[in-house]
Amino acid sequence: MEDYRFSVVIGKNGNGWVAVCPEFQGCEAHGKSYEAALANIRAAIQVHIEDSLGDNEDIPQAETVNFTMLRLSL
Repeated sequence: MEDYRFSVVIGKNGNGWVAVCPEFQGCEAHGKSYEAALANIRAAIQVHIEDSLGDNEDIPQAETVNFTMLRLSL
C-alpha cells in the first residue's frame, strides 16, 4: 500500500461547504458540513488515484503547499 499526500482547500459556499484538490484538475466535492465535504473529497481523490493507476499514469503529489487569504476592497 502506497501513501500519498494531497492539498485540499475547503471553504464555506452558500449553505454548504466545497472542497477542492488542486493536484487533480476538476477534483471538487461538496457537503452540508465541513466534515461531509472532507469525506467527499477524500472519496473523489481516491477515484482519481484509481483512474490514474488504471491508466498507468503518474499520481501527482503536493510538493509545496502555500495558503494565503487575500482581501480586496473595491
